[in-house]
Amino acid sequence: MSVYQGTIDGSGDPQAYGRRGRRCGRWRPVELLAMILGFIVFWPIGLAILFLKIWQRREGRADQDLVDFVQERTSEMRNRCMARARRADPAEWANRDWRPGFGMGNFGMGPRPTGNSAFDDWRSAELARLEEERQKLVQAEREFAEHLDKLRRARDREEFERFMAERSARPQQPPQTPEPPVAPQA
Repeated sequence: MSVYQGTIDGSGDPQAYGRRGRRCGRWRPVELLAMILGFIVFWPIGLAILFLKIWQRREGRADQDLVDFVQERTSEMRNRCMARARRADPAEWANRDWRPGFGMGNFGMGPRPTGNSAFDDWRSAELARLEEERQKLVQAEREFAEHLDKLRRARDREEFERFMAERSARPQQPPQTPEPPVAPQA
């Protein structure tokens, strides 16, 4: 038996070879159309479909629909990630800092104890002081915004009163009615 037997005469694996005897992934008309339109509309889409078909063929699932292949692979990846998460130590998950920011909190319930009570007391006092300073800054910002609003209102009132004084100082002229256009005489 030669090395090439099965590739030329078609006696090899019938599922791996197309009708003409060459190894190929099965392209459905919809997939081919999607790839062509992908290249026309936005070339990375067409390239992504082409790479998915190559990946599908290398996985040995050339006879499977591309959409089913992608769904199956994403499901496998999701299951792998979930299994990895289940294998993790529960203590590691409990000690993880879930609150966004600078890493002081356990599920947003405040700072974690370090085991050194003096440090924990100092940290709590400093955090309380910082929160008090933050509240002072928020109050000062609110008061300044109110002050700017009062100044804006006073300036608007002054401009409006000036406008009204100028308007009342002008002599009143009766409104002029426009004269109808005169037709030219010939």
